[in-house]
Amino acid sequence: MLWYISRATGLVALGLLTATLVLGLLTAGRLGTVRLPRFAVGALHRNLSLLTVVFLVVHIASAVLDGYVEIAWLDVVLPFASVYQPFWVGLGAVAVDLMIAVVVTSLLRTRIPARWWRLVHLSAYALWPVALLHGFGMGTADTGLVIAFDVACLAAVAVALTWRVTRLQGAR
Repeated sequence: MLWYISRATGLVALGLLTATLVLGLLTAGRLGTVRLPRFAVGALHRNLSLLTVVFLVVHIASAVLDGYVEIAWLDVVLPFASVYQPFWVGLGAVAVDLMIAVVVTSLLRTRIPARWWRLVHLSAYALWPVALLHGFGMGTADTGLVIAFDVACLAAVAVALTWRVTRLQGAR
């Protein structure tokens, strides 16, 4: 049962992380409409971020507690030290470390220089592909449905990133 919980919550966390990244790109591009003002896009981004963390915690806990493979609690934050698939688990650890940095600096946003927050927050652009690769490498992406889900996540980020870059170029 824990194996299924781990896989399912990993996929949900990836979907939520994708939505969070897309909304972050839209927020940074100052997207807002009459029906969905900018503050609502920003609030949705923050709330999805928190929900992503919840699913990530369940994903990690269920993977460590499962016992089917040997993944230690330290492997969650120490990249490439796992006995089981050290590279792919290590990518997950890198993603977790980046997520921790983004969450902590976001919680301290009013207490740290804006430049520091922005610099760390930009690491979310690295966090997402590392998390996606972690899922591919761990073997969860071996079914057609999961591959389609991953491709949809990739397409959503590509579209949002293209919109954001085009918006930046238009502003110049």
